[in-house]
Amino acid sequence: MLALALYYVVSLSFPAAPVLGSLSGALSTFCNALNSIVPIVAMLMVVAGGVIYAGGQLMGAETRARANVWATSMLVGAVIGIMIRVVAPGILSVLYSGTYTC
Repeated sequence: MLALALYYVVSLSFPAAPVLGSLSGALSTFCNALNSIVPIVAMLMVVAGGVIYAGGQLMGAETRARANVWATSMLVGAVIGIMIRVVAPGILSVLYSGTYTC
């Protein structure tokens, strides 16, 4: 009985998750988020990679080598993010039978 009362109290404190209207709405939301977030994050990664590279040049040999690897990884991550941003609308339109536009 106590478990049932506890379940009831917990279920009242968490409202039901909203139901998506359709797959098209979900894809549109995903595409809008992709279009707004990825370029900003990619630019921040490029700037942070430059800062890490420049900071590593002031340090010793081992730290310089690690900073070069970190900076290169950040630049590669930014390029991959931009590529995903460019390619994703085409892939989504193919997956959604060509009727989807981002």
